[in-house]
Amino acid sequence: MPATRRKPKPPNARSLAQSWLDAFVDYAAGECHLAENTVVAYRRDLRRFFEWLAGRSIAKLSIRDLADYMGYLHEQKLAPASVARHIVSLKVFFRYLQLEGVLEDNLAELLGSQKLWQRVPKVLSPQQVGRLFEAPHNGDPCWRRDRAMLELLYATGCRASELSNLRLQDVHLDEGFCMCHGKGDKERLVPLGARAADAVRAYLAHERGKLAVANPTTTDWVLLSYRGRRLRRERIWELLKKYVRRVGVPPEVSPHTLRHSFATHMLAGGADMRQVQEMLGHASIATTQIYTHVDTSRLKAIHRKYHPRA
Repeated sequence: MPATRRKPKPPNARSLAQSWLDAFVDYAAGECHLAENTVVAYRRDLRRFFEWLAGRSIAKLSIRDLADYMGYLHEQKLAPASVARHIVSLKVFFRYLQLEGVLEDNLAELLGSQKLWQRVPKVLSPQQVGRLFEAPHNGDPCWRRDRAMLELLYATGCRASELSNLRLQDVHLDEGFCMCHGKGDKERLVPLGARAADAVRAYLAHERGKLAVANPTTTDWVLLSYRGRRLRRERIWELLKKYVRRVGVPPEVSPHTLRHSFATHMLAGGADMRQVQEMLGHASIATTQIYTHVDTSRLKAIHRKYHPRA
């Protein structure tokens, strides 16, 4: 009597959801050409979503279920910016499932994000920025590199990941500009001030060659580690924190703080918002408008100058 063939078990909701996530990540990286950090953030956010989902079918979720997910995120004590990013990740993922015919409607589009513009970003004063730049000294292993790193962060408004990926061919010191590669590999031209250019020249002349010797196969990255490799984004954070502690500026200062400071000081100096938007690489000017809420000293000065009862 011939043996009966056993029917394969249908995939459970967990394995199916995981396969959708894997396919989405491949789609985001391969077809949408999103930046590596963006793809990593999407995967991380969606893993949290699947933990909450606990094997339930995505296709059967209601808007009330998704509202419960928002409550779950708040219970995790996430910052408002993190909650907003999770919502964006979910919307993009559901949009992908629509394209694949898995979902008929994208209920995630009905979710509202918190008004992040109300969260004014922290900035350093020009005096604090100056103290920070003086923090690296000749007692530090690669002090010229670190000073160039700090100057570039503030002079260009680059993100840490953009600075990590900056190549020699992108930096034009004599002409006073550099070419940054932002999210989605979008290029933007950013002016480079004389002080930042001088710091980079000093590093290139005295330190970079020695660092490159440690790795003969090194590429043309501007900032190198002591092993001659590209200075990673995480290492940029670590070095900045080291110098922040040394000069006593607020401990929560991050590379993004220097980006915020760059934008705020530019606008306070009278720069056009559209120009600042272009230098920061913001897709929407609404994002750049955050910085108009920051410089209270400028607003007070204007109020004292023009208000009749100031």
